[in-house]
Amino acid sequence: MATVELTLESFEGAINGNDIVLVDFWAPWCGPCRQFAPVYDTMSERYPDVVFAKINTEEQRELSHHFQIRSIPTLMVFREQIIVFSQPGALPPAALADIVEKVRDLDMDQVRKDIAEAEKV
Repeated sequence: MATVELTLESFEGAINGNDIVLVDFWAPWCGPCRQFAPVYDTMSERYPDVVFAKINTEEQRELSHHFQIRSIPTLMVFREQIIVFSQPGALPPAALADIVEKVRDLDMDQVRKDIAEAEKV
């Protein structure tokens, strides 16, 4: 599956309608973002069951602000509508593949339990 551009209007539907969504926060003027783009696009073809999305921080300032994006590129991963990974910086293909595999292997019942416990404190 090719990467998809997300906007404020399409963001919620993408997150709620898919099990795993990777989001690359980027900008056209960002050199590391441009270097990471081919890696990200290639991985989207390798994992057709995972949504690889991009958010242009210049055009989608409200989303960038909501997620407190301070550095780009930033990769954020949602699994069952929960942010399970967030990290600034471009990643090599092997590291990106490793993240996808680890996110697939997550026990989401345990993740929700851990979140509930943390919220009690």
